[in-house]
Amino acid sequence: MPLIAMTREMGSLGKDVAQGVAETLGLEVVHHEIIDHVADKMRLRKSHVIRLLDGRASMLERLTADRTSLAIFTADETYGIAQREKGAIIRGWGATHLLRGVGHTVRVRVCAPRELRVQRMMERLQTHDESFVRREVEMSDEAHAAIMRRHFDIDWQDGEQYDVSLNTERVSIAECVDEVLKLVRDPVFAETDESRASLDNLSLSAHVRAALRNDPRTRKANVTIVSDRGRVLLSGMIEGGSQDQALLAEVAAGVPRVKSVENLVKPTKPDRYRGQY
Repeated sequence: MPLIAMTREMGSLGKDVAQGVAETLGLEVVHHEIIDHVADKMRLRKSHVIRLLDGRASMLERLTADRTSLAIFTADETYGIAQREKGAIIRGWGATHLLRGVGHTVRVRVCAPRELRVQRMMERLQTHDESFVRREVEMSDEAHAAIMRRHFDIDWQDGEQYDVSLNTERVSIAECVDEVLKLVRDPVFAETDESRASLDNLSLSAHVRAALRNDPRTRKANVTIVSDRGRVLLSGMIEGGSQDQALLAEVAAGVPRVKSVENLVKPTKPDRYRGQY
């Protein structure tokens, strides 16, 4: 199944490249679907989630938003979409980094010089207000950089994060589409048992983390989760005693596709100290 993760700069024509690849391969470009599901889980308006992910939320929205849940649920949705049998083109938040360990994922960045992007956006918006458009482009760039740095500690403009970076200053949309298709059809990016297992393991870990976050009893737990073909390993430290420790395994075991749970999480308050605090 073709799996493409794509990020773009505002005004780089990345949407057009994604659409061209999608039409050729008969795939869906997924972006808003992720937002819809995350908004439902967080009980927020879709527009609120879009502003948070695009870095355009107001100070009040940023201060009151549960950004940890936002990251966890978005990752969970991204992995779920990546597992579709038909394949997908996933555009936007963090997909290029989340799917880095999946061998059959083609990770694409579409970019262009800022001055050119400002001119393109002025034409698209049919405005002569260059200063306004320039601020919008700069804010978009800064927001994407901040989000990727905050959640993944990476520079989203670093070419090493991608399999191909396409500069649309002189390379046409059609040529960009051809370059992506070449990689998709390259045997190096063919789906294998190993690459599928990697995706399944990452996806299951994300599902478990989302389940722990969604359950009020385990919501505050911040533990390490490693999955291997249905076997889940939990490790780290939690505030509480053995009952709190057992709850983690209980919630994890209830996630579909989990076959067994090994719970190595250490409670900070052993049972003999319970009631003394």
